[in-house]
Order: sequence, then structure tokens, then C-alpha cells
Amino acid sequence: MDLGRLFSNPEQLFAMGGLGLLALVMFGALALFICALVSILCSPLGFGMTIVWIGITFAAPFLGPVAWFLIGRGDAYRRREAY
Repeated sequence: MDLGRLFSNPEQLFAMGGLGLLALVMFGALALFICALVSILCSPLGFGMTIVWIGITFAAPFLGPVAWFLIGRGDAYRRREAY
């Protein structure tokens, strides 16, 4: 592939940038998903609530991990301190 021709065509350059951005967003979502699963498994939740949070995470692969980090994680550690 001739790089001179590639960079002279703005449509191709824009498409490549869009694909790069899409790949970056997908990698970020995958990293968030994996970090949420590890965090859920290492949390002090009981077996039942762990299964529920894992189910939520798999049912909504982006919103589930976000909900875990915004709501569930803090709640899990507050519950542990209460006992």
C-alpha cells in the first residue's frame, strides 16, 4: 500500500481514524467488563449476591459493570463494615 496515496485521500484517513476510535472504545468496554468481574469475585459479598451481580454484568455488558462500580461495590463494602 502506498502511504502517499493513503494520506492524500481524506476519506480513507477519516475511516481509519474511526476504526481506531471504535477499537479503542471496544477495548475499554472489554477492560471495564473484566475489571468488574474480578472486583465482584473479590468482593465480600455472599454467594447469592455475587451470582446476581455476575448475572447483571453478563446481561448488560456495559451498563452492568458501570452499575457495579457506581452502586454495588460501595454497598458491598458498607455491608461488610456493618457486620
